[in-house]
Amino acid sequence: MRKVSLALTLILFLVISGMLLGLLFYSPLSTLLSSLASPEIRFAILLSLVTSVASTIICIAIAVPVAYALARYTFPGKRIASLVLTLPLTLPPLVAGIALLLFFGTTPWGKALDSAGFAVIFTPLGIIVAEVFVNLPYMVRIMRSTFASINPRFEHVAKTLGCTETGAFFRVSLPMARHGLIAGTVITWSKAMGEFGAVLMLAGATTMRTETLPIALYLNISTGDVDLAIAAATILILISLVALCTVEYLDKNVNVF
Repeated sequence: MRKVSLALTLILFLVISGMLLGLLFYSPLSTLLSSLASPEIRFAILLSLVTSVASTIICIAIAVPVAYALARYTFPGKRIASLVLTLPLTLPPLVAGIALLLFFGTTPWGKALDSAGFAVIFTPLGIIVAEVFVNLPYMVRIMRSTFASINPRFEHVAKTLGCTETGAFFRVSLPMARHGLIAGTVITWSKAMGEFGAVLMLAGATTMRTETLPIALYLNISTGDVDLAIAAATILILISLVALCTVEYLDKNVNVF
């Protein structure tokens, strides 16, 4: 059993490493650098950074109190609420994108936003909305497990020493959850940088307008511009690697998978 397990592990490692290295070294270094310096890829990098950071901040602001409520409080319909909040994790991104497209395109709420100047469909704002919808349940799940692992007695002690419930949260619970918060933030940001399906359906694939890095990869590989597609793929691979290494070495006690 030991030899078989180790052999399968080695084979899987070599296959994955070989595919990724083959992609990274497919183009000559000079061609890769020139592709990375192209206006299209630079625009895609900037748009991806802006939208992913914005969506990650929104995810943190919403996920922390929601996860705390799910971990600490008992209320009617808690299981149903937890199920619904987790459901987008299991949805194919394209299905999530279609749901968002119909919501913002056909409902009075979506039309009201459009009339107020907050157009979501086929705009950069749609990228942020799609990334939040897809990644928020993931952040909620991480933070919920983090808060659940913290003994409530620490909060009770803080309250006996004069802290309000809000004060105990900000002075005790949230600092103790910092490792999960950091890990969740890094992974959520990384996933936002690589989000494709929901973004494609809601924001579209318009060059130099809603062209994030995954969209740039899709557009260029569709038109046969392999070098630009590989440049976008290389950046996404490096982002994934940095995010994974950050989580692993920043805090080895946090399990985000």
